[in-house]
Amino acid sequence: MADLFGGPERRRPGRGKAAYSAADIEVLEGLEPVRRRPGMFIGGTDERALHQLAAELLDNAMDEVVVGAASRIEVDLAGDGTLTVRDNGRGIPVDPHPKFPRRSALEVILTTLHSGGKFGGTVYQTSGGLHGVGLSVVNALSEALRVEVAREDRVWTQRYRRGQPITKLIAANGGNGRGTAVSVRPDAEVFGPDAAFRPARVFRMARAKAYLHGGVEVRWRCDPALIKAPDQTPAEATFVFPDGLDDYLRELLKGRESLTPTSFAGRVALSGGGRIEWAIAWTADEETALSSYCNAIPTAEGGTHEAGLRSGLTKALKAFGELTGNRRAVLLTADDVLSGAIGALSLFIREPQFAGQTKERLANPEATKLVDGVIRDHFDHWLSGAPEVANTLLGSVLERLEERLRRREERESRHKSAVRKVRLPGKLADCSRDGPEGTELFLVEGDSAGGSAKQARERSFQAVLSLRGKILNVASAGQDKLRSNQELADLTQALGCGVRERFSERDLRYDKIVIMTDADVDGAHIAALLLTFFYREMPGLIRSGHLYLAQPPLYRLSHGGRIVYARDDADRDRQMREVFGDKGGVDVSRFKGLGEMMPAQLRETTMRLGHRTLLRVEIAAAEQDETGQAVERLMGRNPELRLAFIQERAPEVSDLDI
Repeated sequence: MADLFGGPERRRPGRGKAAYSAADIEVLEGLEPVRRRPGMFIGGTDERALHQLAAELLDNAMDEVVVGAASRIEVDLAGDGTLTVRDNGRGIPVDPHPKFPRRSALEVILTTLHSGGKFGGTVYQTSGGLHGVGLSVVNALSEALRVEVAREDRVWTQRYRRGQPITKLIAANGGNGRGTAVSVRPDAEVFGPDAAFRPARVFRMARAKAYLHGGVEVRWRCDPALIKAPDQTPAEATFVFPDGLDDYLRELLKGRESLTPTSFAGRVALSGGGRIEWAIAWTADEETALSSYCNAIPTAEGGTHEAGLRSGLTKALKAFGELTGNRRAVLLTADDVLSGAIGALSLFIREPQFAGQTKERLANPEATKLVDGVIRDHFDHWLSGAPEVANTLLGSVLERLEERLRRREERESRHKSAVRKVRLPGKLADCSRDGPEGTELFLVEGDSAGGSAKQARERSFQAVLSLRGKILNVASAGQDKLRSNQELADLTQALGCGVRERFSERDLRYDKIVIMTDADVDGAHIAALLLTFFYREMPGLIRSGHLYLAQPPLYRLSHGGRIVYARDDADRDRQMREVFGDKGGVDVSRFKGLGEMMPAQLRETTMRLGHRTLLRVEIAAAEQDETGQAVERLMGRNPELRLAFIQERAPEVSDLDI
């Protein structure tokens, strides 16, 4: 075999394949890579990418503000689509560059990738543009660019076209200010024939900068001809927000009800000239509306600083819940804590690491621990300093936790159903009919009654679910006990319609739900517990007319081959008079429960169509409030209300069934 590195054998190029040699290797110089592949630098050529040009200009001006060199930013959108951003900072250096003595530093910055004053960290301790490509990329993708620098009582100007200088750097005397002004018009060859800055979008970007640095003045001007209805962007405006993000939060809260009368806001200086600033409030909405920034750059996709915020808030609220004895707080997650949160987080650090040139996500790993520690410490103090507000917030967050757990259980139940069709409780004897039309589910107490009911039923459309004794009183139990109760879980699963906000009549597996308990005091108590469960957890089932009470007999009366049944004492006495004429010798037997009835007796008296009596449970619209008060009084957590009810009604009782 020939030597691997250049032996005597040489392979000939395959037939039909193009030759590939050194002449095919292209070397793109200057700003040509940006124009050839703009997506690598600004993420594409759509409207969002086009406005990245405006973001880069605003970021550069804001960097001057952050280091204390500027106090004002002016943003002007002219009628021909040219955007001008001006600051009163130090001005870009215009003296010859040491490495390129025939070119000014200004021209080097505008025409050379990875050039700028933000790499070393001496001129800018914290800045938004560290890649050194921002202004040069803007230049490359602009049809026309004009830069004006005021320094040392002189004004220098230079013009560019698609990244190339078309004039020399021109100096003029008489300048009485300082700073940099950059005017750009996006290139239609790159962004398409409709390429233009949108007034509303640039306006929001400019206003955000004012919020991010309290006290900076941002002036906005726009040609009125560019503002088309229904756009309500003002033609002129000036922003100054002394309280920074706290002012921003007050603006966000307009028209919204806050759960926290005072916002959680603060500002902490960091070593190295950085700082953390935040302002957060909680509303009744479920949606989270938190925005984050790093070195005044909006991080739309979050990042490590947002992770620190989420972690710090969650740890502090968990600790407060445990301190106040609320054991459910340990289950809280960041999504629970931040549900309904609104506000912003702003971080300034040295050498931020962004994911991509568009800087939409912060990647510095140390930012998580840094923000976590600061936020957790200050949130701890905020919660302990306002216990009433803290308890209100904790209660709201815990409600969202319960809702999340319910939704998770529903998703898991749907998943299991999808995998294994319908998983029904073991004690459910289902009917054979497909679909809910005309079907009935009988709820009975215990295995004995369940056995009789299963033999007495019509299997095609009648199902039976045996419940073990008295179910949980949902009016006095917490959600954790409710979820852990196997009997109620079996009942909910058998019905298939969900509970509370998740109730869906469409998913109900049966047309009639029949509570069939013994015709005695214990049976009445079990029926009351079931009615309370349906009233609290499935009120829609009652409103839709699906809930019924069976009327099983309490007595069996027989004489001379004649057999009748009576539901209660009054019905027994009536039957004795009307059927047997008050004759003697009538055999009266009292059923101790449904389990002692023969299946044939239960079928004929309670389950057979045309021979039974069912009471449909209804709540009149005018009695909604009274019903709720009665359920709370008789079944709720306050035993004093029940005692008062018993004392009020005691004189009306003539006989007790005990």
